[in-house]
Amino acid sequence: MGIESVSKERRILRVLRTVLGNIVKETAPRPGVPRPLSDQTVADIRDLFGLIAEREAELADEAGLNRKERPHFADEPRRAHAMKIHRPPKKPN
Repeated sequence: MGIESVSKERRILRVLRTVLGNIVKETAPRPGVPRPLSDQTVADIRDLFGLIAEREAELADEAGLNRKERPHFADEPRRAHAMKIHRPPKKPN
């Protein structure tokens, strides 16, 4: 599979996830209101999110990407800091 088709597939999956998420948000009922979607439709949506995630993971593996990476802002504080360790001078015997 060419790099162009992989990136296109990744874009398609990203759009699918976004649109499906927006549909879920917009159809989420307020407390006390019955939900507009049937139980089967809710299960199908969960399955679809799972399939999208599986395919994204496969594409990341094929591309050699680390799936644990998360986006971060440039001004975000770092979680780990390098520290210099000073050893005391040796005592003469």
